[in-house]
This record gives sequence, structure tokens and C-alpha cells, in this order.
Amino acid sequence: MDHTKLLLRVFAQPGAAMSAILDRGSLLYASVAVLAVSFLLARAAFAISFYTPLLVLAVVYVPGAVVLSKLLAGLGGGLGAVFQRDYSPLLTCSAMAWAAANLPLVVAAWFLPESLLIYAAGVAYAYFAVLMFFAVRTVFGTENRAAVAVVGLSWIPLVAAVFLWGPLRFLLGWIASPFFLFFAYYYLGSEIGNLGAGLRGRQNFHRMLQAAAVNPHDGEAQYQLGLIYQQRRQFTEAIQRFQNAVAIDPKETDAHFQLGRIARSQGRLPDALAEFQTVLDQDERHSQSEILRELGALYIAVRQYEDARAMLADYADRRPYDPEGLYYYGQAMEGLGRTAEARELFERAVEADRTAPRYRRRVTASWSRLAQKGLARVAA
Repeated sequence: MDHTKLLLRVFAQPGAAMSAILDRGSLLYASVAVLAVSFLLARAAFAISFYTPLLVLAVVYVPGAVVLSKLLAGLGGGLGAVFQRDYSPLLTCSAMAWAAANLPLVVAAWFLPESLLIYAAGVAYAYFAVLMFFAVRTVFGTENRAAVAVVGLSWIPLVAAVFLWGPLRFLLGWIASPFFLFFAYYYLGSEIGNLGAGLRGRQNFHRMLQAAAVNPHDGEAQYQLGLIYQQRRQFTEAIQRFQNAVAIDPKETDAHFQLGRIARSQGRLPDALAEFQTVLDQDERHSQSEILRELGALYIAVRQYEDARAMLADYADRRPYDPEGLYYYGQAMEGLGRTAEARELFERAVEADRTAPRYRRRVTASWSRLAQKGLARVAA
């Protein structure tokens, strides 16, 4: 019953539902839901095998989405580690999304004339794409643009599967056969089990934190739960957890820092300034001195360029190869009308990205692009 409530919640609160699926969902239930809906579609009007949608999701669509997310969002770790960590969570969310998107199509198939069913199917798959945006954003914690890009390009592995449908259909038929499944589980059971470890690990960790958070004196558990919700871009819940951590321990500097970052991203600049000032008072070298960079960016947002310059000059002395800090420093100089120094700092930001370790470039590349735009402005 709880899993059915999660499925129905997808219609009303897709973002919150995807987060709840990661915490309490079941890959088995999600798979059965897809099989049930596809069976009803096959009985109603569509000439498909009832197991085909689930196999396409598991073998083609979700692996393609994982690879795209790795490429476009710069996920940490190697591709194998990303698959082990994120494949089963994304498959569970994707299967629930597919079942929710196609459940109304089952009803439509019984009542609409056959000539209109193609349009109804188009609406269902457009809705599935919307739900996948929330799934990708929640599972990987990506920015909105990255999630849109992943979903927008996720048709590529599907098109490849269409061109290869002849041999792929034969292969999927073998995969779906009880004979193959028995021997695959017998010989590859541990490897297959590892693909499901990502969802189990997330759920176990979340349950342990929830249990620890019952302790009214455990601010660290509240903070860790806040990080989980922040990574999933559920900022209301994250703010509540960070505030709980601060209420338990006012010297929980990490929680103040994250509250400030969220407030700045939401445009609540006075709140952000108050939180950052608290962090600065408690530890000016917090998070490798990133508090100076965050304060500098905040001062730029309110056009206090001299204050920003002072913060960012100190930060650049401590971390001279951070493209983000150099870009903000260049912005401060640009705001003060010191274009020659701004140009030099933008050039340093671009160079810092070029010389960054390969694993960092997917993070630093966006600041390099912004610095290049800054160079174009000050050269005009």
C-alpha cells in the first residue's frame, strides 16, 4: 500500500515523490508496476509484449541516461562506480515514472477511438519526459539545465535501439526467458546484486540518519539529512534540517554555511549575509576559505564592489588556482572600473580551468566560459 501511495504521489508532487522513492521505494514494486501497466496496454490496444517496456528501460534507456548524466553533469567517480551507485535508484524512479505516465493511457485506450490513441500516447511520453526531469535531478542532484539536457538527449539510445531492433529483440527475448534468467542469476547473481546495492545503500543510510535524528542533541545527523535534501534540490526540507542543527548547536559552522549558500541562491541576500557573517566569525578558513569567496560573490550581487574586492583578494592569495574565485575577483575589479586588472583575472580563470586536473574540469568549465564572456566585455 505504501508503494502504491508513492506511485500516486508522482501525479501530484513529482519532485517530492522521487525523493520518497529513493528513501522508501522498491525496485521490485516499480518493475511489477511497469509489467502490469504494459500488460493492460497490450490487452487494450497496443501491440507490444508486456515485458518489452521494462526491458527497454532496464537495458537501454536507464543505462543511456546514466552515461549522459556522467558526461553532462560531471558525476564523481568512474563510470563503473557511477553505475553501481546510481543505476538501481534511477531505474526505480524511471520505472515508477513510466508506470505513472502510462496509467492514464490505459484508461484512454478503452474509451478513445483508435485514430486518437497516437496523440494520447504522445502526451503520455511527453509527461514521462517531465517526470524523468525530476528523477534525474533528484537521483544525481544536477542543476536544472543539466537535467533538461540529459532528458532531452535520452532519446539517442532509444533511436539506436530502434535501428538495432531486429537483433536486439532476439537478444531481449533470450534475456526474458526463464532458462536464461536462471543461469544468469546462478552465475552472475553477485554482480547483478551489486547493481541493486546503490538503492539499498541510500535507503539504509537514510534510515540510520533518521534514527539518529530522533536524538534531540544530535546536530550532526540533522546536518547530514540536510545535505541529502540539498543534493536532491529539496531546499525547504534542507533548510529545516540545517536550522534544526543550528538550534541544537549554534556553533555548527557547516550548517550556517549551507544555509547561507541556499539563501544566496534563492536571492535572500540579507539572510545569506547573516549566515556567512556567522561563519566568518566562527572560522574564516572554513571549507578551505570558501566562505571568503561566497561573501565576495554576495557583495558583488549587491554592488558593494570594494568589499567584494577585499574578500576575494584574500581568497585568491589563499587559493590562486580556483577559477570560480578568480572569476568573481575579476567581476569585482570590473565593477570598480579597473578593467586591466579585471582582464588579467579573467585570463587567470580561463588558464586555471585549462590546467585543472581532468576530473575537475567538468566543474571548472562553466567558470571558464563565464570568464571568457567577461574578457569580451572588458575588451569591448
